[in-house]
Amino acid sequence: MRTMAKRTGLVLVMAALAGPALAHTGVGAVHGFESGLMHPLFGLDHVLAMVAVGLWAGLTGGRARLAYPLAFVGMMILAGLWGMSGALLPGVEIGIAVSVIVLGLAIALKATPPLAAGAAACAIFAIFHGHAHGAELPDGASGMSYAIGFVLATLALHGAGLGLAGIMATRAPLLARVAGGGLALAGMAILAS
Repeated sequence: MRTMAKRTGLVLVMAALAGPALAHTGVGAVHGFESGLMHPLFGLDHVLAMVAVGLWAGLTGGRARLAYPLAFVGMMILAGLWGMSGALLPGVEIGIAVSVIVLGLAIALKATPPLAAGAAACAIFAIFHGHAHGAELPDGASGMSYAIGFVLATLALHGAGLGLAGIMATRAPLLARVAGGGLALAGMAILAS
């Protein structure tokens, strides 16, 4: 029994000390995917805006539940490719902060624009987020893997917002308005920083 414990301990120590096997192909793809997945999740401005898109879509209801997030993701992909190309977009950070403010106000004020107008607003905001994601493509990373990562993270954040909308709409409608106001204030703080 002691021999088995020693072997198990030795295996665990060896596994802990082992580094990644970088000699294999596809490392840039893995690195790109992980970086893309983490980029939206570690930027408070991105998290707030992307959850807000889902929250607004869910509170608006109907076809907006799909249209707003899909408009955002579709335009974000195009803008991400633009950012990866090295093209500049002036005012990206301002656009991101404004997206949080406007989405927060839309939620707080219970805005229910025509479907095309709401989807267009989400698509316009996605230009700034997508460009920021694309411009942050790490050296040596696969652009495709990176884009898949940030798209999946964005969809997850939209899903979180949709889930919150489902809870708030039935159990705490006032909380949704307060959350929208909080988002708007957070966007103003981001803009001021």
